Amino acid sequence: MDSLTSKQKRTDYDAISRYAPFFFYYHIKDDKFVYGLTSHLLKNAEYVAHTVQPFDTLDSLALKYYGRPDYYWIIADYNRIKDPFISLHGSINIIQIPNLGQVTFEVR
Repeated sequence: MDSLTSKQKRTDYDAISRYAPFFFYYHIKDDKFVYGLTSHLLKNAEYVAHTVQPFDTLDSLALKYYGRPDYYWIIADYNRIKDPFISLHGSINIIQIPNLGQVTFEVR
């Protein structure tokens, strides 16, 4: 018998949340909820090509373009940056800032 049941999506996340499109399951043996794996943002959104300046960080760019520094993960994921604390200057010359209204996730 499968120990994961009740495949559901959470509906209390904002549409732009990285957790919104993912299913969660109830694990019978552990009596806990297990959340599915997340996937990358699709690279089909329009974007602004930002030339990286010496003191740019992912959160400062998210604040500049989105008005929300907590959306740093969108820029990181869209550019496939795994370490959100990476020093952008010197490692990346141009970074793509996706249009929030067009951000979509890969379907798994």
